[in-house]
Amino acid sequence: MNSRSSAVPSDWQVKTLGELAAQVTSGSRGWAAHYADHGSLFVRITNLDRSSIHLDLSNSRFVQIDPNDAEARRTRLAIGDILVSITADIGIIGYIDDQVPMPAYVNQHIARVRLDPRLVDSRFVAYYLASWEPQRRFVGATDTGAKAGMNLSTVSALSTVVPPLAEQSRIADALTDIDNLIATVERILAKKEAIKQGVTQELLSGRGKGWRSSSVGEEFHVQLGKRLDAAVNRGVLKECINNRAVRWGRVLVSESVLAPLSYADIRDLRLTAGDVLVCEGGEIGRASVWNAEIPEAYFLNTLHRLRSKGRYEPRLLVAFLERLANTGELSALAGKSSLAHLTKENLLRVRIPVPPLAEQKRIVASLLVQDQQITALERMLVKNQAIRQGMMQQLLTGRTRLPGKEDLA
Repeated sequence: MNSRSSAVPSDWQVKTLGELAAQVTSGSRGWAAHYADHGSLFVRITNLDRSSIHLDLSNSRFVQIDPNDAEARRTRLAIGDILVSITADIGIIGYIDDQVPMPAYVNQHIARVRLDPRLVDSRFVAYYLASWEPQRRFVGATDTGAKAGMNLSTVSALSTVVPPLAEQSRIADALTDIDNLIATVERILAKKEAIKQGVTQELLSGRGKGWRSSSVGEEFHVQLGKRLDAAVNRGVLKECINNRAVRWGRVLVSESVLAPLSYADIRDLRLTAGDVLVCEGGEIGRASVWNAEIPEAYFLNTLHRLRSKGRYEPRLLVAFLERLANTGELSALAGKSSLAHLTKENLLRVRIPVPPLAEQKRIVASLLVQDQQITALERMLVKNQAIRQGMMQQLLTGRTRLPGKEDLA
């Protein structure tokens, strides 16, 4: 499997991990007895992410074990190790960098690959294995059987392109730079979202002069969208919004669907700017204001439409519903059934604070600033992720070469 592919530059080789002096092992099954609230990091598949080779440590598990234990020594991680998920969701790639706290160990669902640094830059191999073509080959390499999985021999037989070592490092450096930029934007975005929640909590927990208590039904006209059935299939095709299109604070028109509507539906279900859309099921109560993102749209049975009676700012209601969703109060209203949904009757009874209208407008203006900052960061994140994808496609195939200092002399 070291034959050169015509799809890569002539000075690149194709080798298996085994040919790169890979030491391949996996964790053992006997770690449950060592689980602890703190201690050494225990890496699981949940710490791997297909969108990045860097570990997601937001949901970490820890173990306490004698570092001289035979299994601890065998499964201990080191900087430069490559991780490959080998059961269930196979082929997710991780890379152990200096951000991973040591000592750390790996469980039996992950293969640990340790390469000879004199032959290859393991960062480059991790990026390559995480790219589209190798990921496609992972599916074909899966062992047959009742439960999908890969054995360690299959992992050793995985192939990678091998540019000259210096070029590998240049490519890995470039991809690490864009990964670091993405991680920075993600951290800032998470911080901004936390700030927004704090601001929302502070603004909506106030009980200033003139504040009163009311209900959704007293302040809004509430209508549930109509379920479409075969009898309506001869209607007029219109663009419709369902609960998949509604995110907190925004509506993704790209998720809209075409549905046949009767003339009565066209009259009753049309959205106007300022309507609040609230999810009946799915993520219970998820809501956004419809800002006429497209000139003509309608809503389906998976959504409630709330139209203000003129005494309540729609954007303020969305903020309050988000707060109730974060505390679990909306889910409690919907019940615990697997088919739980937020009925119109329950939504009408939801209690909401009502500041004076002028104060409502000031609160909404403050929340709008937070939303604008978050939206700008989300767009930046999407742009950088697209840049990363393009860089991987170009650099890992040799379509674009990164010259070294010796090439520029």
